[in-house]
Amino acid sequence: MTQASSLFTRLEYRLAEQLFHTRWLPRSPRTQRLTMRLFKRCADAGHPGALSLYGHVLFHRGVSPQDKAKGARYVLEAAQAGNLKAQYQAARIHEHGCLQYPRREDRAVTWYARAGEAGHPLAAARLAKAYRHGELGLTADATHAAHWQALADRQARLEGAELDIDGAQTRH
Repeated sequence: MTQASSLFTRLEYRLAEQLFHTRWLPRSPRTQRLTMRLFKRCADAGHPGALSLYGHVLFHRGVSPQDKAKGARYVLEAAQAGNLKAQYQAARIHEHGCLQYPRREDRAVTWYARAGEAGHPLAAARLAKAYRHGELGLTADATHAAHWQALADRQARLEGAELDIDGAQTRH
């Protein structure tokens, strides 16, 4: 990708983000189609943020199995590129499985650990819970559970949120 097209992709992504998050703009079907078209163009150009967000939308709101599979592929590509939110979503995809990506607890643990170590509080909280209850193929281990819970709590405090014992996030 040339630098000019990369700059254009970044500008398109910023516009799509503004359209997606703006509350004062009417949420008309036309605006939503434009926003999704911009995200798709940016995702197809390889923009990690667009891959993550558009992939998440396709995976969770896609109508066809092909949409869901493409969404999962976009999310996993963004996760490989280091996108923190995508790493957490990749873990969830592997934990719960889907048509194209069957359940793989070992990969889920890997992605949760990557996201948790990089600063995602819900990923760290999920690992704490998994170690506490012996889930995701892990052996119950109070020491590991305490380590991940402390990391989750510290990250949540930095974001101004609190996590309950099962990892649910609440804002102040």
